[in-house]
Amino acid sequence: MQTKYFLNFTLILFINFITHSQVGTLIWEDNFNSGQLDLTKWNYEEGTGVNGDFGTGQLDRATQRIENVSFQNNVNGAEDGCLVITTRQEFYIDRNYTSGRINTAGKASWGPGHRIVTRAYPRDVKQKGQGFAFWMMPDEIPNGWDYIMWPQGGEIDIMEYVGSIPYHNLGSVHYAWFWENNQWQSWNHGHKGFYYSFETDQVPNPSEPGYGGYPPTLNDPNAGSTGFHNYGIDWYTDRIEFFVDNYVYHIHYLNDGGIFQVDGQDGDTIMTIENNRVGVSEYSNHFNEWFPFEHNMYAILSAGVGGQDYTYGGSIVPEAEFPCSVFIDWVKVYEIDGNLGIHENDTKTNFNVFPNPAYDILNIHIENPIEYSFKIIDISGKILVEDTLEQSSAIDVSNFKKGIYLVLVSNSKITMSVIYLHFSHCKFSLFL
Repeated sequence: MQTKYFLNFTLILFINFITHSQVGTLIWEDNFNSGQLDLTKWNYEEGTGVNGDFGTGQLDRATQRIENVSFQNNVNGAEDGCLVITTRQEFYIDRNYTSGRINTAGKASWGPGHRIVTRAYPRDVKQKGQGFAFWMMPDEIPNGWDYIMWPQGGEIDIMEYVGSIPYHNLGSVHYAWFWENNQWQSWNHGHKGFYYSFETDQVPNPSEPGYGGYPPTLNDPNAGSTGFHNYGIDWYTDRIEFFVDNYVYHIHYLNDGGIFQVDGQDGDTIMTIENNRVGVSEYSNHFNEWFPFEHNMYAILSAGVGGQDYTYGGSIVPEAEFPCSVFIDWVKVYEIDGNLGIHENDTKTNFNVFPNPAYDILNIHIENPIEYSFKIIDISGKILVEDTLEQSSAIDVSNFKKGIYLVLVSNSKITMSVIYLHFSHCKFSLFL
């Protein structure tokens, strides 16, 4: 009796080039050159959140004092004047720390079809308990509703730089998986994000993430993100691309599709572009009443002190020095010309591998098979199968031994690969 095997797959795409979409019209900006906050564009946000809690367990009170929100010229590396948001260790009203927070709520908001970007330098954010963020929250409420609860309304964290993970920026989204009687079920909070490493200019190696090697060494230039960088998103109708200095390190799909098998589930993986690792994630629209990333959101610039271990750097350590200042050179918003982004037209080839599970035959279906070929390679690098790819190709895998294999599907511009992680008994199954 012939033994059949179970095969797991992890999908990684190798695309031979990377391009951004052409950014179109600049529609909104603040260069922070006037020496005072432009109240036609921004609001001060004071206090400690709802019922004394921003949702992060922070220990600070946000104020509009110049001690916390100020302006400075002649900052080294800045293009012009800077907004300076500073956290301080001082007793004020009811807290032992103060901070600054501003937002564009009710004055400016943006949705799909826009690039939202800031140039910032979290200079002093180097230890646990210190943090800064450039992020977005919903500026719309569903018809007939008085309010919208978090995270159903959605949240986009364009820049999260915290001292507990020096050398890294986190780009992520929050949303609700499931609601019941218009109430968010806490165990179904969705969070998808990836870190960008300033040391390697890519997503950390999944097997050796490092995450900054906390604690940082004294005066390590990589802590504090090494200087000014551009942190932004390109927000499309089907995905959000997170970038630092125009390098895309995280692509978040807003529904099933993209490189993921249509499965009705959330997923994430790593793909490689120009030999750099890019995190890819998705969420399915798990609820019918509100699709958060189809709606406008306003921008927020905020600093924080302390919090839970997973927010704003965690509990404060004695090494955390205050005042802790972050410099924001500018914030700009563009209309995006077209909807291409990192994926040019000829990289949008749709292909399916099925069935799942498969037993003896592995099928590859590709919409446009012209000039595509495939290879199956074992762990030693030996090519076991090589052929041109037809629209539907059936590959006999019944005689494959237990092991690790690589499938390459390519043409002159694109190479897409599927890694065979392992065989186990009973059946041959594929996961993308």
